[in-house]
Amino acid sequence: MRRRRGRALDGWLIVDKPSHVTSTDVVNKVRRAFDAQKAGHGGTLDPLATGLLPVAFGRATKTVPYVMDGTKTYRFTLRIGESRDSDDAEGAVTATSEARPTDDMFRAALPAFVGNIMQVPPVYSALKVNGERAYDMARDGRPPDLPPRPARVDRFELIDRPDADTAVFEVESGKGVYMRALARDIALACGTVGHVAALRRLRVGPFSEADAIMLDKILATDDNAPASPELLLPVATALADIPALAVTESQARALSYGQAISLFDLMGSIPDACDPDGGLVRVMGGGRVVALCRLGEGLMRSERLL
Repeated sequence: MRRRRGRALDGWLIVDKPSHVTSTDVVNKVRRAFDAQKAGHGGTLDPLATGLLPVAFGRATKTVPYVMDGTKTYRFTLRIGESRDSDDAEGAVTATSEARPTDDMFRAALPAFVGNIMQVPPVYSALKVNGERAYDMARDGRPPDLPPRPARVDRFELIDRPDADTAVFEVESGKGVYMRALARDIALACGTVGHVAALRRLRVGPFSEADAIMLDKILATDDNAPASPELLLPVATALADIPALAVTESQARALSYGQAISLFDLMGSIPDACDPDGGLVRVMGGGRVVALCRLGEGLMRSERLL
């Protein structure tokens, strides 16, 4: 069997992504810097965006879906008076407006965008339409008519107003919410047009700016030696937001064999924060993460063994 090249590393690297580089490029650069066998990212950032890009190595790639499902925090700058076909500064101008909403007008419009909403994604997005990427169709002059999609926005606040043409917002949201669409729609709701001039991701699930390392610092290694594994966070760090449930050695063994465990046997151990009807728990055995399990129908079943 052909052996995979590189080092077998496990863990998370939280990169502070610079602007004008794709998320895939960042993953490729750091994988080479660490001489790692396997790496992937926990949620794409637009090329123009900066901020947190969690990169998973080795076994950490198994936990990527749980990071992507976590709450994210963004800060974006809305440039008022110009709409663009990409809904950000890279696109072509499609409309202009002399209207400049007041702070009070923005604040009055914000509640309509909080909670479970329907959102039309930007045409320059990675969504597939009949097997084609929406951004490829848009670049070919065939912008698709994308239907609204469910989105969850937990917080949407105006935090700064540097001048009449600019407004800065912070957003906490769930998976798959487009900041470019929020910028476009809040401008329209206030009787004008606009686009994202700057975007930064501040948090992804359990990861914050305090965990982030600048890409240039990661790549700046002496005498071409691989980057140090000491920069990596443990695999289990990605699961810190998931309620923990301790099991016995025999219960951990049963889960590893694919067996379900009765919730009756776990009475008193189930965290208050976990929903017994569909909730996810981080199962701990002997101080380590054994599995991610789903509760339901009176049973706990393994969803991902770790």
